[in-house]
Amino acid sequence: MTLAPTRSQPRNGTRSWGRPIMLATLGVPLDEGAAAFAIDGAVETGRDLVVVNVTRLEPLALSMILGYDALPELTPEVSASLESWVGLALQLGVRVERLRVRTPRPVEALIALVGERRPGILVFGPDPSAMPGRQYRRVRRAVLERLTCLVWTPPAAPPVMS
Repeated sequence: MTLAPTRSQPRNGTRSWGRPIMLATLGVPLDEGAAAFAIDGAVETGRDLVVVNVTRLEPLALSMILGYDALPELTPEVSASLESWVGLALQLGVRVERLRVRTPRPVEALIALVGERRPGILVFGPDPSAMPGRQYRRVRRAVLERLTCLVWTPPAAPPVMS
């Protein structure tokens, strides 16, 4: 099942220049429900959409000196996910800004970026099935506890019993 937002006009017929909607992931594909929620919100309110992919940069000094830290690390699945949802938002008339942040501390960087950009709502959208359950729940909890803006997240992945 694929969720797709529908085209609609902002209530007053003009674009709102208020706080943007931020859709964030952590180096994994976007959750379909989260992406659809963010795009629907941007279409309905006329807000800009900021799509952020925060990835881990391993702190290897020699790699940074030689420039290997600049090599692309997006997997085809992540790249396709981001491109398809950004493409849909653009087709629906949403102004989109894509950011890629590489840092040794992705959660801290995401929290700092939200503090700088001050979005109206953060849609925390990494696909829970693409991350280990414990890691997803830990990151989700940190985002929910430390941010002061509105935050929407997909439900936490249930623990796996083995």
